[in-house]
Order: sequence, then C-alpha cells, then structure tokens
Amino acid sequence: MSQKIIISKDIQQDITAILAEMAYDHLFILTDENTQKLCQPLLAGIHVLEKAQYITIKADDTNKTLEAIAGVWTYLSQNHASRKSMMINLGGGMVTDLGGFAASTFKRGIKYINIPTTLLGAVDAAVGGKTGINFNGLKNEIGVFSPADAVIINSNFFRTLDRQNLLSGYAEMLKHGLISSEQEWKNLLKFDIDNIDYDYLTQLVGESVSIKERVVTEDPFEKGIRKALNLGHTVGHAFESLSFEENRPVQHGYAVAWGLVCELYLSKKQTNFPAEKLSQTVAFIRKNYGTFAFSCKQYDRLYELMTHDKKNEDGIINFTLLGEVGDIRINQQATKEEIFEALDFYCECFGL
Repeated sequence: MSQKIIISKDIQQDITAILAEMAYDHLFILTDENTQKLCQPLLAGIHVLEKAQYITIKADDTNKTLEAIAGVWTYLSQNHASRKSMMINLGGGMVTDLGGFAASTFKRGIKYINIPTTLLGAVDAAVGGKTGINFNGLKNEIGVFSPADAVIINSNFFRTLDRQNLLSGYAEMLKHGLISSEQEWKNLLKFDIDNIDYDYLTQLVGESVSIKERVVTEDPFEKGIRKALNLGHTVGHAFESLSFEENRPVQHGYAVAWGLVCELYLSKKQTNFPAEKLSQTVAFIRKNYGTFAFSCKQYDRLYELMTHDKKNEDGIINFTLLGEVGDIRINQQATKEEIFEALDFYCECFGL
C-alpha cells in the first residue's frame, strides 16, 4: 500500500512529471466550490491539464454524502470515463476522502492523485489510503482502504487558508508530534501560528507526513499500530458528531484538539502520561482553539457517540493513549465513569 508522496516546490513541474509516468485516456479533476474558486487558478497554464474535465461538488463535510458521490459517479459515467481514466482530487480532506472513494469504486477502481489544498488534508486525509463518506449521521461510516497513486503537497495552497483552517490541520500535526518524539512535539508547541513562516511550515508538514507514512506502511489496514493515529479521535469524533447534530458544526481538527485534552487526561490517569506535558499541551490548545461548550446533560449522548467508533470491539470503547510522548499504548479501555471524569477535566480546563 505504498504512496508516492511529493513535497512540491514547483506544482507545474511535479504534476507534469507525475502524469507523464501514468497512462490514462481521460483526466478528471474533482474540486469543491471553495477550491474551484481559490485553488483551481493555481493550476492555470499547466499544459497537461488543458483537456481535463472538472467536477465540482458542494463544500464542507456536511456534503460528504451518498448523494454527492453518486453525482461524481454519474458525471464520470456520462463523460466517457473508463477503467483507464485518471482523477485528480484537488481540495481538503472532504474532497480527497470522497474523491478517493469515488475513484476506488468506479468501474472497480481507476487511478487517482490527491493534491491537498488544506493543511488538514495534507497531513491527514490525503495520505494513508483511507477514503469514505459520512452515512446515517456517522462520520466516515462507508469507505475503503485505497491509497492514491501519488500525493502532491505544495504549501502555496496553504496561503489561501484562513487561521481556522490552518489550525484545524495543525491539530493533526500536534497529534503526530505526540505519537512520535519529544523534539517533534516541542517544535510544534513553539511554532508561531500568528506569524507563519511558510517555508518552515512546509518542513514541519514533511516531517508530519513522514510520521504518518511510517505508521501506515507498518500497518496499512489498522490491525495494530496504525491505531496510534487515532489519538484524540475517539472523543474528538464524538464532539464533531454532536456539533453537527446541534447545528453548530466544528472543524475536524478543532474536535481532535479538544479530544486530545480528554484522551491525554485518560493517559495521565491510566498510563502515567506526565502531568507537566499534559498541562503544556492543554495550554496550547486552550490558547489557540477556543472552547466547544457542553454540559453534563450531554455526557450520555457523547458517550453514546463514542460507542459507534469503528475502533471498538465487542461494544467496548477503545482508546489510543500515551505513557509518554512517543510511547504509544493502543487498545486501552476506559469505563463510562472514567470517560465522564475526562469530560469533567475538559470542562474544568475550559471554564465550563
């Protein structure tokens, strides 16, 4: 399940070189309404894309649906796509998730390339081979493991992002630092988000992608150590799902950041994660990510949402916890009372 990952300094040169390596009859480029407007112009003048056909879907995660993917399949079918066709997914995680799934299932699979245009897409969704859509109110409920033939990461796209979208991706980078090494984690806590050095950010993104790539190569189908990448996500996905249920949607990375607060607390209680490092990480998240507000009346619903997590087995909620930065403990369980205690800790940290 190898992926060719290119940290690109010249998008025109790299797209041209990659497409020259791959035989295809028709080329399709999937965007959403935002990336069509903000990012598609950055591909202008690239000769090999001149005959490409563009498919545009509605933006944001609420549109990562069966209806949207059916629209992509319909367009491909009506515009003579064959098993030899190629699709480029130009967008954030929603586009690469949905586009990857569409490409992987159309005529039992056509080649595809991801060009992530968000920080979140670059360090999370576009790399690792997970594709999918939301279904029945649950995030990424339907999908397949199917890596892109190539992933091209170019930081010029990140200049189109607002602070919120940058921070959403940065939460996944922070998670990668926590599962990797103390130096990576410290570098991420010290990065100046208010005055971004894009060259240094590209370097940090490259390191972050390498961490994910190492884990995915070792465990492509999430049977073991790949579960390390779920740190912060069991609680984070519950926060995210609740936010959509209550019509106050939050971005994925924000939900993961808040999930890290709860899961690092569980790590402190159950696997002796150092209290000082918990405090430092929580302070960074509190300063940059604001608050997702809820009360103890919503604890039961959050717990119920956690029981739907795909990592669970036999109805037991599974967590990835840390004994120390880089000391990964997969398949950890917590009781309902312990999870509620972690939610209490979150509420205390954020003054709820």
